[in-house]
Amino acid sequence: MGREVHFKKEEFVLKLTGVLSVFALRWQLKIPYKAIKSVYIDEFEPPMWKLKMPGASIASLHIFEGSFKFGNEWYFLSCEHPVPLIHLELEDFGKYKYVIFEMENPRAVMIELRKKLRELEE
Repeated sequence: MGREVHFKKEEFVLKLTGVLSVFALRWQLKIPYKAIKSVYIDEFEPPMWKLKMPGASIASLHIFEGSFKFGNEWYFLSCEHPVPLIHLELEDFGKYKYVIFEMENPRAVMIELRKKLRELEE
């Protein structure tokens, strides 16, 4: 899988590697912990009507990489399988309201990210 996550002191970093970074036209997202409103694991089925700007999608293969707009909300998607995905709901983070991505062990990533968010609250 072409994704790595890094838990820095002040920010969460989603790094895309290899061909994923080419499809998404982006190689990393740096998200301050204070911008993360919630984190959870769930399935995601992108609506049929969406704008991809910039990004790549092959809906029949469930491949979505890059920036997409559904209704009035901007999403950053990085997934290629119809499996439970990590969902980040963001607040005051540029154009993105949601970042949704696939990881090999989503539960471990969610637990670590929630731990970092709790530390920030203390």
